[in-house]
Amino acid sequence: MQRAMVLPILLIAVISIVSAATEVSAERGKVGGWTKIRDVKGNEEIQELGRFSVEQFNKSHQEGRRSHLHGHRGGIRGLLEFEEVVAAEKQVVSGIKYYLEVNAKQGGVTKTFDAVVVVKAWLRSRELLSFAPSPK
Repeated sequence: MQRAMVLPILLIAVISIVSAATEVSAERGKVGGWTKIRDVKGNEEIQELGRFSVEQFNKSHQEGRRSHLHGHRGGIRGLLEFEEVVAAEKQVVSGIKYYLEVNAKQGGVTKTFDAVVVVKAWLRSRELLSFAPSPK
């Protein structure tokens, strides 16, 4: 009688463990898929990446480089002043790629810009891949 009870209990335990592991991995996001980041305004890491993207754009702009940082939608004139990141998503690639919607002041007017930053923590590197006015 006890042996007959062991198998169903063991089966239930295995199913519970597999189910819990599946839920945890689903929360982390799929490799290559985009995951929305919640509470970006309270997330210091995301706000720092937004600040970094504006600083890198300004540095590129001051050096007079015409590049992908000026975007393909008409370019950006003048330096920007970072305000805040208002939305963000991340994608696990070789590192983590962040898509950021950044509010920054340009000539005293707040505008929204789209930035893409790749972070490779093991190399302690961050790279701004693109920065352009948001079409929204």
